[in-house]
Amino acid sequence: MNWVEPGKFLIIAGTVIIIVGFLFVLSDKIPLGRLPGDVQIGSGRFKVYIPVATSVLLSLALTIIINFFTRK
Repeated sequence: MNWVEPGKFLIIAGTVIIIVGFLFVLSDKIPLGRLPGDVQIGSGRFKVYIPVATSVLLSLALTIIINFFTRK
């Protein structure tokens, strides 16, 4: 049996878990959700939050990461 492919998968999965863990630890210092361009409308009990800038930033970051791992 070839153990190279499962080994590569485990290394990549472990790296992703470590990165996500660091993001959780640093989440108070990262201003995601409070960027200029994020829209918050309303007052009192009714509020609408539209994270435009945060969505664009996360989309760009995920695109770069996915392209890095899928290119051959």
